[in-house]
Amino acid sequence: MQTPHRWFGAGHSTAADSGKAGAEAAASAINGRTPEVVFVFCSDHHDLPALLLGVRAEAGREATVVGATTLGELAYDGVSDGGVSVAALGGAGFTVRTRVAHIRDVGHRQAGAEAAEAMAGLSDPHSVLILLADGFSGDPHEVVRGAYSVLGAAVPLVGGFAGGTPQVQRTFQFHDDTVFEDAVIGVALGSDGPIGIGVAHGWHRLEPPMIVTRSSGGTIFELDDEPALDVLLRRGGQAPKQTDPHTFVSIGLSRRNGEDIRVLNDADEIERTVGSLADVPQGALCWVMDGDPAALIAGAADSCAEALEGLGGRAPLGVLAFDCAGRRSKLGLDGMQQEMAAMRDVLGGTPYAGFYTTAEIARVRGALGTHHLTLVTLALA
Repeated sequence: MQTPHRWFGAGHSTAADSGKAGAEAAASAINGRTPEVVFVFCSDHHDLPALLLGVRAEAGREATVVGATTLGELAYDGVSDGGVSVAALGGAGFTVRTRVAHIRDVGHRQAGAEAAEAMAGLSDPHSVLILLADGFSGDPHEVVRGAYSVLGAAVPLVGGFAGGTPQVQRTFQFHDDTVFEDAVIGVALGSDGPIGIGVAHGWHRLEPPMIVTRSSGGTIFELDDEPALDVLLRRGGQAPKQTDPHTFVSIGLSRRNGEDIRVLNDADEIERTVGSLADVPQGALCWVMDGDPAALIAGAADSCAEALEGLGGRAPLGVLAFDCAGRRSKLGLDGMQQEMAAMRDVLGGTPYAGFYTTAEIARVRGALGTHHLTLVTLALA
């Protein structure tokens, strides 16, 4: 969509040829205009350099190209597994600056802090830092904490952790024509129009609650003073396996505004521990969480509605969406299509693009900002 001086477009392709897929999706998003930034979300099964060349052919030499590999792509016309979803925006009303940081060189927290330096000197009336980060290197919460250590509470954070083939445990991030691993891409976006952020999930508690009596980082050793895996199995769960994304267990950590969801995606059957990619604080009150498809679809609608509410009555130009792959596993193919339909019902004709993540980022208030099993939406007016 377009105002006199700002525009946002989205495109989607399922073409098998990587160069063609990138060019098709980018052409649909750009539509002959001059973009400031192009977001590319695609499967790691593609030839990534070839796909980026296809995008660049449509974007022109001056546009900044950023993106990440996915666990599925989402767009206004539906979802794909093995495709590419592109969003592009431009016009005098947007300012874009970027920074690439390498986790392997400096660690997760410092990489988040360095990526946040993209915000330096940005003076637009409204701004947000979008983070696209490696999804399999561990400690995603440290990336967000690093960004927060630089920006504080003044700048909202949104984004997602990249996905890829679970058995390979590699994800990729893009900046211009380069493909990175183990990186954090920071995209500072300034706008003369409002920015809205939505965060919702649709999961509910299974009583009774539990206490995390011993944990370190994302590893839970004990729940209610018993081996964590034994407690979860007794509660009707299953032992999660890192190589099988369908075996995860979800827990909700008590927060003042509801539950902060964590995915338990690994278990040690000898040590009887369970693990998450994000930290689970010792002493936290938590619940096993469950969600029927109808509730998860309603959560998607709630996220979009919250993002639009943040625009203060202004019409949305476009939306970026970061949706957890765990929601996809729970919904199935029919449920994913229904989720997209629910988003379209709320957004009307507003274009949107995004991807299924290994974890989501949304920090609007407080210092925390890493989420699982959640849909995060960023609306631009």
